[in-house]
Amino acid sequence: MTENTNPQNSAPEASSDSTASVGKHRLDKTLKRRRVLIGGGTAAVVGGLAVAGFASASETSTTTESESATTTAEDSSSSTTSSVCVLNAEVTEGPYSLDGALVREDIREDKEGFEVQYTFTVVDVANDCAPLAGALVEIWHCDHLGEYSGFVGGNGHTYEDNGTFLRGGVLTDSSGVAKMTSIWPGHYVSRCTHVHMQVHTDVTLTDTSYTGGEVIHTGQLFFDEDINTEIQATSPYSANTTKETTLSNDSIYDDGGAASGLLTLTALGSSVSDGYKATLTVGVDSA
Repeated sequence: MTENTNPQNSAPEASSDSTASVGKHRLDKTLKRRRVLIGGGTAAVVGGLAVAGFASASETSTTTESESATTTAEDSSSSTTSSVCVLNAEVTEGPYSLDGALVREDIREDKEGFEVQYTFTVVDVANDCAPLAGALVEIWHCDHLGEYSGFVGGNGHTYEDNGTFLRGGVLTDSSGVAKMTSIWPGHYVSRCTHVHMQVHTDVTLTDTSYTGGEVIHTGQLFFDEDINTEIQATSPYSANTTKETTLSNDSIYDDGGAASGLLTLTALGSSVSDGYKATLTVGVDSA
């Protein structure tokens, strides 16, 4: 299975054959396409994010932006806070996945780039959107030149590859919250700027990594297009002259509800180089 589903595009991530001999891959799993589900009832405030109870709704239920805006406006004038419970879309893990990620909060190592402080709140739609504690949230992404650790050279650059930069995971706390620090990703041919994510349950921690467990969610995270355009045009990102695919033209983003991975961004300063806080409620199904 390939991450780029557009046969007209040709890209490193679109072909697993070119990277099959590098690194230790997981096999792509059967994709489950899920839609946005509307929550109801009184919200529980978890890690600073309001998460609504999960109402009975089918997996094909959807909501439009105008409907969401109306709901938000009505809720803001009410004493009861409610929100949308999102069952995040399942998306291919792509050819750049590696087993045995390091368990650590800061995955930057010595990589250049603008800081991103992630806060993920993992909720279980199989348990009325209750926070999911003790789950390992793993992310990985390319550096400012569009290269992944373990696969350096895939975007045309050659330098030392330790196989670990910009990869890692942390366990969620009792509120379902996992916090990590990385850099804003670069880009490579055929894909918009994005981050890969997996949520594991029942892992066993080792000194620096983990073993066992079950992957209950494989998804991707996306960034505001206007902010990303400015960042990609700023040093050190501007050194990457690879053609960039916009969010609106990406083959994965709008496929099967993948827009549920769009991050909420808050600037850490007055310039894009100061970095951003990025938050997302990640709805998973442990059933």
